[in-house]
Amino acid sequence: MEEQVGELVVEHRRELARRVSGGIEVALYWTPLDNSTTVEVRDFAYDETIVFAVPPERALQGFYHPFAQLSTSFDELVPVADA
Repeated sequence: MEEQVGELVVEHRRELARRVSGGIEVALYWTPLDNSTTVEVRDFAYDETIVFAVPPERALQGFYHPFAQLSTSFDELVPVADA
């Protein structure tokens, strides 16, 4: 996602990695504005997507093992509207 501010283009987040396995798509994103990382998991069978933050130092762990990185509380999950 990009936003133009005058002549400057600001990218809100950058995709670092993406993989698909067993009907699940996992993507890892980095937001340069605040140096945060998020994992987005899409289940094609249920057509549902969840997004959650992971600490930058655990970003690759979150990408390869997303469900192990989820907190015990689902309060931090961000609902994603279907496009």
